[in-house]
Amino acid sequence: MTAYFRATMSRLATGVSVITTCSGTTPIGMTASAVSALSLDPLQLIVCIDNRLYTRTAIAEHGRFAVNVLGEGSEPLARNFAVSKPDKFAGVETLDDHGVPLLKDAIAAVVCDVAEALPGGDHTIFVGDVRHCAHRVDGRPLLYFAGGFGALRAQH
Repeated sequence: MTAYFRATMSRLATGVSVITTCSGTTPIGMTASAVSALSLDPLQLIVCIDNRLYTRTAIAEHGRFAVNVLGEGSEPLARNFAVSKPDKFAGVETLDDHGVPLLKDAIAAVVCDVAEALPGGDHTIFVGDVRHCAHRVDGRPLLYFAGGFGALRAQH
């Protein structure tokens, strides 16, 4: 049933984001698609992080994270943060004005303080209070669908 559920849910096209935080002074990041706006009053969003990942521990300890929304053409960046390796930030330009690294190439970024960490099966659901957000007006998203990356078709 798990494989069938995964295959079924892969038909839900999602945006691709890199979740960033810090462990001490070390930047930490991972690619995620389980991100959603939650509330306008107060401004909140949620991210769901696998309990086995170090990013989950780092977010809980640091108390702040950022959602960096990737644009079309950013598949290499998405793949870079999707694998386990010593320094995912090598060669990646960041802005460090908000206590967590923001990816310079992201089309949008939201910085949040952790409001709650809720159990969600094998994941933790982090509710984030929005502290900063910014976006590019001309940015077009990188999408994830059926196990692959794609982009929106140009409108005529």
